[in-house]
Amino acid sequence: MRIDVVTLFPQLFDGPMTESMLWKARDRGLLDLRFVQIRDFTTDRHRTADDTPYGGGGGMIMKTQPVVDAIAHVRQGAPTNVPVILMTPQGRVFNHAIAKELSNHERLVLVCGRYEGIDDRVRQRVITDEISIGDYVLTGGELAAMVIIDAVIRHIPGVLGAEGAADRDSHADGILEGPHYTRPPVFDGLGVPQVLLDGHHAEIERWRRKEGLRRTWDHRPDLLRKAALSEDDQFALAEFAEEDAELMRRHGG
Repeated sequence: MRIDVVTLFPQLFDGPMTESMLWKARDRGLLDLRFVQIRDFTTDRHRTADDTPYGGGGGMIMKTQPVVDAIAHVRQGAPTNVPVILMTPQGRVFNHAIAKELSNHERLVLVCGRYEGIDDRVRQRVITDEISIGDYVLTGGELAAMVIIDAVIRHIPGVLGAEGAADRDSHADGILEGPHYTRPPVFDGLGVPQVLLDGHHAEIERWRRKEGLRRTWDHRPDLLRKAALSEDDQFALAEFAEEDAELMRRHGG
């Protein structure tokens, strides 16, 4: 997959995009990550990429021409349907399903705003999608782009190593992952659940599913409304409800 990031601050990506899984993906040729400096497409000697807003108000607005020209440069020779995605609080809220959707494209273009935002004519003219990573405001779109890149490339075959590993992540099927353990078997008096030590794979899978359901029930019950639940899952949730009701009775709730 090739991802082009259109930004005023490509240097911000130097650390996160050159370590761990992202470095391995690039080293193996699974991710072709490129950065386009918007200032390279300005037309004045000061390389000015922003200006004061019409109508007044605080802050500066990124100018239309440099951003549009930078995107046009990236799209030269690219398929006409390549997504050009603006990082913006008004976009659709990013999630696991969107990450998987984007991973099906051979190329992506991520556009990072700064200051008070980008002249809206950029959005009208060349943007095909808008994404937000949450209901809060960041200084710029670069951090959002990093989040999207990291989440998307996990779905590229070979990036994680283990076949189908991304499909077992939290949120992959609407359920959080349960707890994980490694050596030693006992730490500070806390042991590893016996089922994980017995080596019975079917029992381990059942335990992991039930613990994932329990964690979702406790921490993100809203996810259960959309999750695909089996009959066994429904039975487990009924057990949790009864356990919680019993605790409330014991404590006079």
